Formats: sequence, C-alpha cells, structure tokens
Amino acid sequence: MPMMQTRRDFLCVLSAGAAGLFGTERALAADGPPEIAALRFVKSPAICVAPQYVGEELLRAEGFTEIGYVTVKTGDEFSSMLAQGRADFTITFALDLISTIEAGAPLVMLAGIHIGCYELFAREGIRSVAELKGKTVGLQTASPALLTLMAANVGLDPQKDIHWVTDPALQPLELFAERKIDAFLGFPPEPQELRARRAGHVIVSTTLDRPWSQYFCCMLGCRRDFAGKYPVATKRVLRAVLKATDWCASDSAAVARRMVDRGFTSRYDYAEQTVREVPYDKWRDYDPADSLRFYALRMREAGLIKATPQKILAENTDWRFLDEVKREWKT
Repeated sequence: MPMMQTRRDFLCVLSAGAAGLFGTERALAADGPPEIAALRFVKSPAICVAPQYVGEELLRAEGFTEIGYVTVKTGDEFSSMLAQGRADFTITFALDLISTIEAGAPLVMLAGIHIGCYELFAREGIRSVAELKGKTVGLQTASPALLTLMAANVGLDPQKDIHWVTDPALQPLELFAERKIDAFLGFPPEPQELRARRAGHVIVSTTLDRPWSQYFCCMLGCRRDFAGKYPVATKRVLRAVLKATDWCASDSAAVARRMVDRGFTSRYDYAEQTVREVPYDKWRDYDPADSLRFYALRMREAGLIKATPQKILAENTDWRFLDEVKREWKT
C-alpha cells in the first residue's frame, strides 16, 4: 500500500548509495533517460529479496514512473514469470534461473545480490545431510534443486535415498513442525518461523557452511529482450537495486519496516531478522560468474541440466552493466 517516505528513510536511502553518489549524478546525466518508464518485478513470499521491494524511490530517481509487481507463490515460479514475459526483473536463487534457462527461457543474469538464505532443518538425532538417507524431507516454496545438490555432495542418491514431500497442499512446514517428517529446507521467512516455533535444528546454513557460503545465492535476472532493447533502463535498474542492497546491509530495521508498511510481508520481526542476517554486503566481493559456474557444474553432474557452465555464461549473462556501475562507484 502507498506510504509517505519519512525524512529518516530518505536519509537512509541516500546513505545506502553514498559511496557512489557524486559519480552516479554524473552518470545519470551521461546515460540519458531510460528508454522505458514502466517496470515489472516478481513478488513472492520470500523476504530475502528485499532490495527489489524497498528501492522504489531509487528507481523513481532513475527515471521510472510505473513500478509494478507480479505475484507468485513458489520459488520455481520466480524465473518463469520472466520467461513468460509477465515480468521484467527478478531477484531469485541462481539454481532457479539456471533451471529456467535450461528449459529454453531467454534470460540473462546481471549481478549477484547476496549469499546465503537457505537453511536445512532436521529433527533431533539427525546431525548431517548424510544422515537423511531413508528419511523424509519437505519443501514448501523452495525448489528441490538445492537439496538434490546437497545430497549428491555427500554421496547420496537424491531420488532413491530421500523421500520427498513437495506438494504445498500437504503443508510440509507444518508437517515438520509437528514432527511428522524428518527435515525441511526453506528460505525466509520459513526458517524464521521454525526458529520461533523451536522446531528442529539447522544442519546446513548456506550463509555459513561451505561450499554454499562461498557463492552467491540470489541473483538479479532480466528478460534478454529487455536488456537488449533497453540498455539504459537495464543499467539504471541495476544501479537502483544495488543501492537498495547496500541499504539492506546498513539498516535492517528501516528496510524491514518499509517492507511491512508497503505490504510485502506482515511480520516485522521475521523481516528484520532476515535482513540483518543475510550478507547483503558481499555483492562487491563475490564473483557472479564464479557462482554460476559452480552451480551449473554441480547441476550438470547431478543430471539436472545438460548445458555446460561455459554455454550458460556465454549466452545467459551480461556483466557490462555491473562493470559500468562498479566503475562509476570506483568499487
């Protein structure tokens, strides 16, 4: 719902982009206006993709006047909205973007946004992924691809060794909280809810545990035809999203309040905890190409995709916008 921006929030936004403020002003003039004034992002239950929800003023400062959101319910729908032409941009898990590309979707990845947000919970007595052999694991909004890679990484056969509960109608999170299944993989706000309910314990955190913590989790994806047809607009969107990412890293309380006030989530406590704990400050340090190479190779080894990492990087990435923004900000 509409919300008046407070002076404090406005100063927070400026602070988030302060590192490149003067360079950005010069760049705005040099870029020229965006070729299109309307944008559509994907809206989902995930709250770790906060930068695309809290940067509306930043996007308007870049020249966009109409900013809309297309609602989805599950993680694997994020990228499909772009593939269907129903949205222009999304922040979502790299695995979901790769899977959609494998299916033939004309998408490009523009930048990494943050590392870590997935957590694998297990009931008492289970201490590792290897101990999930013969056990039942639930996923409610998450894609099964990550759990498949986690299982394969420790020598399990994901199809034979794990019993899957993935139908949202069965409410896998509730089943786990009620101790009716053995483990549950989720992303915010699901881990926050499970911790609040004291359900199980975390055996894998992609924020903390290798190899997952060494690579981007969520990345910014775009329709290829949008980036090709509207390069100035694409760069301006990326610049605004990265400023919003910096804001997430600097003031979790203000970002969480903004998300609640704008109707992107109902729980301030879950939102604040998520924004505070997710490493939004890593986008300058990690290499998005390295992250895609890692995930694409693991997915190919697990039989989830046929495309090579080299093909995906060559045909479905466009780092020029990221490189330009980094040069402007002297990052």
